[in-house]
Amino acid sequence: MSAQSSGHSPADSVRGCPLLVVIDPVARRTDGESVRIAKDVLCAGAGAKICLPEGPAEFAQALARRGRRRPVLIGDDRALLRAVELLHKERELSGVPLSLVPVGPPEAVALSRTLGVPTDAVAAARTVLDGGERPMDLLTDDSDGIVLGGLRIPCGDGDGPLPAYGPYAPHGALGERGVAAVPGAVNGDRGPEADGETEDPDGPGAGVRHWWEPAARTARTALSLLAAPAAGRRGPVRPGAAGAGGRRGRVPAQRLRLRVEADGALLADLDRPVRGVSVIPGGGDGGAVGAHPAVQPGGLAEVVVHWPGEERPVRTRARAVTVSGADFHYRADALVGGPVRTRTWTVQAGAWRLQLPR
Repeated sequence: MSAQSSGHSPADSVRGCPLLVVIDPVARRTDGESVRIAKDVLCAGAGAKICLPEGPAEFAQALARRGRRRPVLIGDDRALLRAVELLHKERELSGVPLSLVPVGPPEAVALSRTLGVPTDAVAAARTVLDGGERPMDLLTDDSDGIVLGGLRIPCGDGDGPLPAYGPYAPHGALGERGVAAVPGAVNGDRGPEADGETEDPDGPGAGVRHWWEPAARTARTALSLLAAPAAGRRGPVRPGAAGAGGRRGRVPAQRLRLRVEADGALLADLDRPVRGVSVIPGGGDGGAVGAHPAVQPGGLAEVVVHWPGEERPVRTRARAVTVSGADFHYRADALVGGPVRTRTWTVQAGAWRLQLPR
């Protein structure tokens, strides 16, 4: 990212400013060495108070007691989402710039990477000290939920893979069940070895289908449909939630008939099924050339509706998107929401600030 397009200034530097470094317990267990390195770099460049919360309550308490210190999170995407949600609920998000040192496996820091944060501990810690604040758009929904990187609504089998879209599009396309088919996919998304099937389109077994797959797929779908009402009562499923085979976050495969409206304009109606819908904040004209839309604040969202078969998708930009129809689930960042019958997402331009490389 060039200095010309970043909009940063030397005054953004936090060297010498007091920091509140909140280290997520999952990061300490997952990669203690990266945590130690990041902590050493931060403490060498600024006065830092180190916080080691043991759970969500202590995490919230540490953030609430930050005083004049700038919060720095060491953890994965869940730590970032938790902090943004807390500040959003307190209506303090726009006034508190956030810094992040991503720590975790690639699938756990996919959102951070999409937003432009370096995933190397040293580079990320130096960005905290020498980077610059960048205003970021986000989506809010009618239940006061938030979306940072993007959301997608997957649907059923039988039409082949969707073109890449959604917050993780640069790193993988959607699989035939409408969920991410990237290695180690987040929150129950299918990975290459998820069920003993070959999903990698470029791998040595591409195109192979075994005799037991139809029966196994039928059994999985039946179990998912039986579990769906209970999952809906529990609310969104977070990554890492316990469950048989670690697949509790799976969204049942289904063909969706949805009504999709963008700023009042009708993009899809109930008379024909859609293959998928994605909404990504930051689809405006601002930001660095070539950057992912999620790091291009512009007050608009990029909306894409994919159809079955080879028909070209419908693309537009809008400030508000309403999706309605039969009960549907949606994936917002790394969380699964639903089932709901209608949901409206609205772009909040420059609603939060993130420290990024200059």
